[in-house]
Amino acid sequence: MTPAKRIAFIGNSLPRQCGIATFTSDLSQAMSEPVHHTTTSIIAINDDDQQYLYPDNVIFEIREGEVEDYVTAARILNEGRFDAVSLQHEFGIFGGPDGEFIITLLSQLRIPVVTTCHTILAEPTPSQHRVLQRVAAKSSRLVAMSEKGRGLLEEVYGVDPAKIDVIAHGIPDRAFHDPATAKEKRGYQGRSIILTFGLLSPNKGIEVVIDAMPAILEQSPEALYIVLGATHPNLLRQEGEAYRESLAARAEHLGVGSSVVFLNRFVDQATLLDFIALCDVYVTPYLDEAQMTSGTLAYSFGMGSAVVSTPYWHALDLLKEDRGLLVPFGDAAATGKAIASLLGDDEARLAIRRHAYEAGRSMIWPYVAALYLKSIDKARSAYRPRLVSDLVALRIKQPPQRTGLKLGHFQTMCDDTGIFQHAVYSVPDRSHGYCVDDNARALLLASHLSAVGETGISDRMTASFAAFVEHAWNPDRGRFRNFMSYDRRWLEEQGSEDSHGRTLWALGACALSDSDAPRRRWAGALFARAMSATLDFSSPRAWAFTLLGLDAYCRVHPEDKRGRILRMQLAERLMDLERRVSNGSRHWFEEGLSYENARLSQALITTGLSTDTREYLETGLKTLRWLMTQQTGENGQFRPVGTEGFLEVGQKPKLFDQQPVEATATVSACLSAYAGTADKSWFEAAMRSFNWFTGSNDHGISLVDPETGSCRDGLHPDRANENRGAESVLCYLISCAEIGRASRIERPVLQPAEYRQLS
Repeated sequence: MTPAKRIAFIGNSLPRQCGIATFTSDLSQAMSEPVHHTTTSIIAINDDDQQYLYPDNVIFEIREGEVEDYVTAARILNEGRFDAVSLQHEFGIFGGPDGEFIITLLSQLRIPVVTTCHTILAEPTPSQHRVLQRVAAKSSRLVAMSEKGRGLLEEVYGVDPAKIDVIAHGIPDRAFHDPATAKEKRGYQGRSIILTFGLLSPNKGIEVVIDAMPAILEQSPEALYIVLGATHPNLLRQEGEAYRESLAARAEHLGVGSSVVFLNRFVDQATLLDFIALCDVYVTPYLDEAQMTSGTLAYSFGMGSAVVSTPYWHALDLLKEDRGLLVPFGDAAATGKAIASLLGDDEARLAIRRHAYEAGRSMIWPYVAALYLKSIDKARSAYRPRLVSDLVALRIKQPPQRTGLKLGHFQTMCDDTGIFQHAVYSVPDRSHGYCVDDNARALLLASHLSAVGETGISDRMTASFAAFVEHAWNPDRGRFRNFMSYDRRWLEEQGSEDSHGRTLWALGACALSDSDAPRRRWAGALFARAMSATLDFSSPRAWAFTLLGLDAYCRVHPEDKRGRILRMQLAERLMDLERRVSNGSRHWFEEGLSYENARLSQALITTGLSTDTREYLETGLKTLRWLMTQQTGENGQFRPVGTEGFLEVGQKPKLFDQQPVEATATVSACLSAYAGTADKSWFEAAMRSFNWFTGSNDHGISLVDPETGSCRDGLHPDRANENRGAESVLCYLISCAEIGRASRIERPVLQPAEYRQLS
């Protein structure tokens, strides 16, 4: 395997002020050094109400609370020809409960992921436990920064030990220094400097050192305690500088105000290293042991500072073997005694500094970057892509009809109300008006095209389909109406169960992929109101359509417990049907076959993939295999179940009439099967089904006009149906979009500035 050339990072990034931002930026820079022949880019996580002037290598910004941004980021990464993703995981930086929105992104990636775990809790809440387990499951490898972290990943979260690498927090490569020289540079000559740096917040224990200062000054009157760092941005937004002011007041009250200096700013790395170099004692008085890693400790330790620290996990690991002093949590007397002893013993302080510096050589960024690249290589060698576009690009011969979507006839079928149901030949038939089924299909097509950045369906036209669906909603019944006359009169108070499920499917796709953010929010909100009705439905196809909608909706709204529960309930209903009906070599959900049969299998396949439920996936594949035996002609061509034989028990499927909706359902299901198995035969089955449109059928007749994108309504026993209604043209165009997306030739690599324009 060739080494990774393009690596994308996901995490906070400078100039955002936090430790993970510094880590992400430093590691990205270290891995992009010329010696590694690697380029790196960053997907930056933003606080929702903040904006930053990022450098050019930040190619996209995720607003932490906007799940749609996570979906967009996954698309950018999948289409950017990256070799791997380095994810910086911390519960508090991503949106959703305990940061679960990041799972939405990971679920859609088709690239190996190496996740660095910045926080690994020994006693997580159930939500934290679930989130980190799911992140681990969707990562090819995980990095812990200490052996303690490795142990917790194994024991608490059940991660396979073979999947974990231990790589220390990186540090700058600096020569062993003389504090006296650095003090002179900054004007602190003649003082004994005690230093704490980092973003200021109450859990840092600064007050403990302030309380220790009177005892320290008794032995070293020239001592000066410098607290370097800005107040944590979250604390600043909530309380302003109240905490810092309380610390200053505490120092004044103890009479040590002149010996405590607060430098309230977020400093660049050069300034930070100057201050580490000039300190005599570095102190980390954190109040909680559950600190898996501390960048401030790593920097100071690795540069050869004499460290006094409380025994949190990272400090216990670094400061063993005479490489620093540990003091009890919150113990000002012990803290003061330890600091004073080091300030008063030059020889002991120098010995600790040398031990720390020597141990820190294995933590310098060039070495750490090399270890991460090894971890990424291991991830890539073990990774097996699951989605079609990674596997078939450049390998599958393009069929002659996939030369781009032609939308002329589709546009002819539309007016400002929506899309007409039927056509007489190619002329829209106003006498039959409109239906929500076809307008939902049109919205689904628009969402498919939007998901891959294609144009063609105008925003105004998409808005008309959405408006039709909105108007179809009958809040009094909690159902969608279906049929509307040409003069815009509803012909019923509620439509069929299947039309309701199909509309939910379109709403889910719109909520996930529509190009307009307000329309995405509209679709998600209407889906949430309309989904519960399906619990009272008896139609397996309505369940299947709803499950396909839930697959998209739950990616956008993973926090919606009702959606997650409904998905499992409907999937179990399909599973129960299959268990009761299947026998011998016949694996199906019903005694007979009907329309859009493949959607039942597809619903279980997609649900199994998105919920990691192997039984759903296997049942979906098993039933689809059997269905394909019923839909294959003597010459190997696709032969959909004819309408004349719907639901005939114990009979072979009738040959006619054959309709486009069956071919489209089968194309989609086979592509879903390919996504779940990487078995090339499923892609070939999808292509055979698609080629039914273009002449590989029982009559050898092409049903489509490649110039207008129209599609005939099907095959009669002796001829093609010359009418070209909405269902037929939409089914053909949806299949074109899905096949095209699955087997397209890879696009050229976009540069960072171009990505920013796309976003």
